[in-house]
Amino acid sequence: MIIDHPLLGPRDAAEFTVLGDAALIHRPDGMAEGAEAAFHDYVYLRDNPAGLHRELWYHEQGDRSWLVVTRNTLTHEITEVALARDVARAEGRSR
Repeated sequence: MIIDHPLLGPRDAAEFTVLGDAALIHRPDGMAEGAEAAFHDYVYLRDNPAGLHRELWYHEQGDRSWLVVTRNTLTHEITEVALARDVARAEGRSR
């Protein structure tokens, strides 16, 4: 599988490590009311969809960047790749 890295161009998927659901970008506020339940859900509950899914990929054998890859879990077709920092900023949740 080839991932079209936004900065480096096409790269083999073997250079990357998959963390999982891209929703992990949105870490709960540890000081908010109900933080314990929110962190439980954040750590243990994951979607396992059939079809398009946004995932976090780490370019371990490259520039060490984090990417949000939109991939069809049935066909492995990649439809979008973006830097995770850009996605977090666009969604108003940069840290």
